[in-house]
Amino acid sequence: MANIKSQIKRNRQNEKRRLRNKSAKSEMKTRIKRAITSAEVDATTEDTVDSLRLAVKRLDKAASQGIIHKNQAANRKSSLMRRVGALQTASTEDEA
Repeated sequence: MANIKSQIKRNRQNEKRRLRNKSAKSEMKTRIKRAITSAEVDATTEDTVDSLRLAVKRLDKAASQGIIHKNQAANRKSSLMRRVGALQTASTEDEA
């Protein structure tokens, strides 16, 4: 436990930021999972497009807030797009 006043304040600030970052990361992961599951269920619906758009939006927001690095956000978006694209291709091949 810190005795110095400035360090006590710094600890309080760090805890607030940690909780905020934790919440944002959790939401980001949830949005990515929802986008993938909606693409698995039916790759052509509006729901899939909306969930994918929200996942990308959340990734961009996390990068702009400094929660994740901008290159990490780009890598995650790229991976998500490839995965959803592969699911869409697989679903269209199954229909044909």
